[in-house]
Amino acid sequence: MDDQRLRAEIKELIVKELNLEGRDPASIDDDAPLFGEGLGLDSLDALQLAMSVEERFGVRIPEGAEAKPIFRSVAALAEHVARSKAA
Repeated sequence: MDDQRLRAEIKELIVKELNLEGRDPASIDDDAPLFGEGLGLDSLDALQLAMSVEERFGVRIPEGAEAKPIFRSVAALAEHVARSKAA
């Protein structure tokens, strides 16, 4: 799967799983922060997103501080998924 398609799938997953109704997945910037001023996700969203990504892509998302850089942005999350699937 190419990088752009993976990023698009992750954006669709975020909108669907986190009930961001009215949000167009294509409007999510690849490099925008997922938490805080970006999408404004919180810790419960992180847990839901981690479970959804693990289920959908068959990769492991670490817990705690290790997960922080992975959830920095859609681009970072896509990089983790691609790297994990290649390993």
